[in-house]
Amino acid sequence: MLLIFDCDGVLVDSEPLSCRIDAEILTACGVPYTAEDVAREFTGVSVKDQIARIEAERGIRLPADFTERLNRTLFQRFETDLKPIEGVRDAILSLPFPRCVASSSIPERIALSLRVTGLSDLFDTIFSSTQVARGKPAPDLFLHAAKQMNVRPEDCLVIEDSMAGVQAALAAGMRVIGFAGGGHCGSDHAEKLRRAGAPVVINRMAELQSAVRAIPSASYPSPL
Repeated sequence: MLLIFDCDGVLVDSEPLSCRIDAEILTACGVPYTAEDVAREFTGVSVKDQIARIEAERGIRLPADFTERLNRTLFQRFETDLKPIEGVRDAILSLPFPRCVASSSIPERIALSLRVTGLSDLFDTIFSSTQVARGKPAPDLFLHAAKQMNVRPEDCLVIEDSMAGVQAALAAGMRVIGFAGGGHCGSDHAEKLRRAGAPVVINRMAELQSAVRAIPSASYPSPL
């Protein structure tokens, strides 16, 4: 079984930071958003798809350097303020399965996030939505990860914190565990993930091992 981890909100507690900065820059561009608006509408969505949606819905054109400004500010804040999700390192090391990261973020942001939180050594393989035509909730990214890792979709288990990510995993024919323990998750986030289709939702990474082992028909290594 291949474990596929989302990054933002699953491995690193980046969503409160990124939503706040995203909202500040959008507002400065004349498109008012609050951090809560960004979290509700764009969590799990790539910046490319976010821009396309805003421009289509509002009938505007964001500045050409919007993405550059957003990433520059985010990267500066990540260097000083970004933290890993509590308990995530121990949770990952407790599971004897191959693993990778598949995130809507650009590769540079994923690599930075893992480096500053001390998680880089846990992942040899990282996939980004920049590598596929459609971002989440389309299944493209997860299917690309499975193909590159030479694993059938039905033998993959995705850990996701966003509704778009849960929908993408299910559309790819994969099993999924929802995670509702990130700093951006309100009291109703677990229920939102269940409504999106996640059959199992955990609130702490300490619950991950038991949740994975409870997945029906999971293939485990034979004991030594």
